[in-house]
Amino acid sequence: MTSLTPVSAPVRPRNLTPLWQVLGLLIIVGVWWLITDVLKLWPPYVFPSPKAVWEEFSYGLWGSGPQDGKLLSSVGSSLRRVALGYVIAVALGSAVGLLMSLWRPLRDTLGAYLQGLQSVPSIAFVPFAILFLGLNERAVMFVVIIEGFIPVALAVSGAVLNVPPAWRTAGRTLGASHFSLVTRVLLPAALPNIVTGLRTAWSFAWRALIGAELLTANPGLGRLLEVGRNTSNMALVIATIIIVGVVGGLFDLLIRALETRMRRDYGLEVQV
Repeated sequence: MTSLTPVSAPVRPRNLTPLWQVLGLLIIVGVWWLITDVLKLWPPYVFPSPKAVWEEFSYGLWGSGPQDGKLLSSVGSSLRRVALGYVIAVALGSAVGLLMSLWRPLRDTLGAYLQGLQSVPSIAFVPFAILFLGLNERAVMFVVIIEGFIPVALAVSGAVLNVPPAWRTAGRTLGASHFSLVTRVLLPAALPNIVTGLRTAWSFAWRALIGAELLTANPGLGRLLEVGRNTSNMALVIATIIIVGVVGGLFDLLIRALETRMRRDYGLEVQV
């Protein structure tokens, strides 16, 4: 009589990505310190040391002086602006994208124009927005909305069109009305690809916001970059660039986590 031996669960390899990322960051800071504080390849006003940039962080984020705290207030202004613009862009883009997927004449006309406009850099819309709306908050919002609207509209349209035809046929066979077919079959089936478009739209809107703030007088991270340039404060410029990257990356990670979770729920991604 042979005995059955229990089958052990496969051992999953440890995820060392965070460790490698921290190690890479330490190497970058070490090389930065070496060429600025030790080798002194450039003067501090051209390429400041990590310590000088850290001081700008401390002044800007938690400093108590009358001019301190500007980084923190700028982050708040930019986040408020991009959040409002992104919500409007997603609402408008979803509606237009759904209409384009359901009505071919609109898809063949407006869809083709949006494809062309998608290749236009966001900074190109800033002069139009300033001349059309003035040098104010509305000009910045216009650029953010237009840059978020285009990828959302194209993503929703493409995602609904890519739903397998058999799903439409099954819905109609089961007696679904046109409204039910859209809301209960097409949109749920297209949701993973729509979320991918939302993540792309966030990146576009965030970059558009910084570019628009850079060229207008509205307070924000983009405006802070311009202040650093005008005062020859390279440490402030680098500190602001790092803040822009960190804030944008954090929101991208949040949307990416939602996208990954949704793709797993739909069976489109296998965890290894």
